[in-house]
Amino acid sequence: MIPLSLIDFALVYDGERPRDSFARSVHLAQRAEQLGYERIWYAEHHNMPRIASSSPAVLIAHVGAHTSTIKLGAGGVMLPNHAPLVIAEQFGALEEMYPGRIGLGLGRAPGTDQRTVQALRRSPRSAERFPEDVAELQGYLSGASRIPGVQAVPGSGTEVPLYILGSSLFGAQLAAQLGLPYAFASHFAPQHLDEAIAVYRERYQPSPQHPEPYVIAAVNVTAADTTDRAHEDFAQVRRSRVRSLAARGREISDEQLDELMGSYAGQQVSTMMRYTAIGTADKVHSYLTDFQERTGANELMISLQSPSHEAMLNAMEILSTAWQLPGAAPAR
Repeated sequence: MIPLSLIDFALVYDGERPRDSFARSVHLAQRAEQLGYERIWYAEHHNMPRIASSSPAVLIAHVGAHTSTIKLGAGGVMLPNHAPLVIAEQFGALEEMYPGRIGLGLGRAPGTDQRTVQALRRSPRSAERFPEDVAELQGYLSGASRIPGVQAVPGSGTEVPLYILGSSLFGAQLAAQLGLPYAFASHFAPQHLDEAIAVYRERYQPSPQHPEPYVIAAVNVTAADTTDRAHEDFAQVRRSRVRSLAARGREISDEQLDELMGSYAGQQVSTMMRYTAIGTADKVHSYLTDFQERTGANELMISLQSPSHEAMLNAMEILSTAWQLPGAAPAR
């Protein structure tokens, strides 16, 4: 069995503060560590009221202090929003705090809307420098800075593992060129999954750290004790996703949401979740096995899609048993 990892969106539910989400993230990571999941990633999102992971480095530091062995990382940091030196210092500090547990996934999208990009004081053209910024960041972390007289302190020589994130051929080509692992965001952008992985493998240039290509493919999972419960949970998740994305933050009634569900915008949201395993342990195991065999992924990054924290924890337990993770309970 290949490793399973988790994406934690640090969701904020109705009536909550972000601190409630952070407490849940700690609980989730502690249980994932016990069950044997490989790593947890936190993604940089801005101006999204229901997602509290706008500062992955801060959240990783908090979760790291309450866990012992599970790997923690950004999935990812949107590098065009930042100076590479600052990211090297942040993740270098994390590596010094939690040696061997930190990873840094890098994306070139802003992770937000254009107005928020302006508020971040970044130019929309910053993404054009993504390859150069990745190389500059590599230099800081390896101790071979590309800018004379400038070192990342902390950060220099920590060799924090880098991963290129993507949902198109651009990221695949860059990861291949740099000899870095590649993570495809198929949990919300499934269109180019097969083509991107093929391009990555075909063009891969071995590096000292990674002589072979390494693919992480993301997939949604809604697992429950019964098939009916799993489909009911997924229906709730789908409605929530349409409400937050298609309604664009507007307060709408249930009747308006019903209309949106069948609209073009609603269907687009559903298309984003094309790769979703729904059902009991056997069904989820079968789906993920087929998905892994088709993609040849070296690791699956799981986005748990459940309507509550309790349902998410249960899904995580079911999945660990289905995949025979080292800390899972014996199958019933």
